[in-house]
Amino acid sequence: MTEPRDHPFVTAVKPLVDAMGGELMDPAQATADDVVLTWEGRELLAVRLPQLSDSLDHILAALERRHGVPLAQLDRKSKQDVVRILEARGAFSVRHGVETVAGALGVSRFTVYNYLNRENPSKNTQA
Repeated sequence: MTEPRDHPFVTAVKPLVDAMGGELMDPAQATADDVVLTWEGRELLAVRLPQLSDSLDHILAALERRHGVPLAQLDRKSKQDVVRILEARGAFSVRHGVETVAGALGVSRFTVYNYLNRENPSKNTQA
């Protein structure tokens, strides 16, 4: 990037980009899929957003940091809470999302589906 990393705008958006698992880059390197951000009428930086599957891995890593232990070591109630958070964030709309989450939690896909059904019992009656 041509601008210093300590520019106020870069400093302001960096935590958000990091939380999303994105990458800051020079606007000249941006592709059509990147988001170019302007500051005072000038293109200042570009953000490369992660692929959905990378986002899920990033969310799982953040949840692991939040809990301070690998997700597979959590108790059942905490794992159910993690599944609820992941469902709210759209994790199960990603291809192989259930399998990825099950692997991270150290449980079977069947268990993840049970956690999901426990949270949304009305979904079972609408089939």
